[in-house]
Amino acid sequence: MLITPENAGKRLDILVSEWQNITRSAAQKLISGEFVTVNGAAQSKNYKLRAGDELECELPEPIPDDAIPQDIPIEIVYEDSDLLVVNKPKGMVVHPAPGNPDGTLVNALLWHIRDLSGINGVIRPGIVHRIDKDTSGLLIVAKNDEAHLALAEQIKEHSFDREYRAILVGNLKDDSGVVDAPIGRSPKDRKKMAIVAGGRPARTHYEVLERFSGRLGSYCYVKCVLETGRTHQIRVHMASLGHPVFGDEVYGANRTPFERSTGIAGQCLHAKLIGFVHPTTGEHLVFDSPLPDYFENILDKLRKESSQ
Repeated sequence: MLITPENAGKRLDILVSEWQNITRSAAQKLISGEFVTVNGAAQSKNYKLRAGDELECELPEPIPDDAIPQDIPIEIVYEDSDLLVVNKPKGMVVHPAPGNPDGTLVNALLWHIRDLSGINGVIRPGIVHRIDKDTSGLLIVAKNDEAHLALAEQIKEHSFDREYRAILVGNLKDDSGVVDAPIGRSPKDRKKMAIVAGGRPARTHYEVLERFSGRLGSYCYVKCVLETGRTHQIRVHMASLGHPVFGDEVYGANRTPFERSTGIAGQCLHAKLIGFVHPTTGEHLVFDSPLPDYFENILDKLRKESSQ
């Protein structure tokens, strides 16, 4: 939709509401979910439109009305009356969504846990933060609203520790560094994220732990620490350096012969460490999970074939 002089000066949420014939609150949800872009970039709900602006809106698919309990095994690393820490396996979706109505971590949690916080509604009860389907590792879940709010505030203030391990294709130039680049929905493909002007601030610290070079090609094993937690942040930031995460079918342009030979489904990325202040006791808790077998197997092959 091209903004005409007649619509210039209107707030973004008001115009989207009028254009899509939806309530203003529904329009604001679309805007906060980055389903609305102005000139290819996400904007705030109170953005004042200008004549000549190009407005695009993609209505998301409907999501299930409710999540049902399912007897699915989950690995609980820690649990008390306020929260639990779960080690999510690779391939498991965190909560029901279009295309994944069940079989998710939330479905499993509802079977094993009597009470979960209700802040995120019936589809995402207890979910304070998420990791991608094909990312394995630690995730914190809140059992009540008070714990949920306290933990969410730590994430907002960047005092919530999240450390990942990844294998990257190719060798990073520097041994350590920071990628500071805003992330939003890709204007070319709404299913992907990208570094875009006007995107949400995103910072990723990285450190090379091992380098590999040999018959299988060049790769590196890295630690990534999130300062922010945007969707696909590590995957987008590492790909922007020219070194996508091993196995990433979305942000890796061309998979190497070794990637294909492993049969890995999705990125080799593991949420290894999580640290936070307990919302009730005030104690600083840190949890560390070992690398899963699929990850260790790839590292073993790279170590054996590396000429370094």
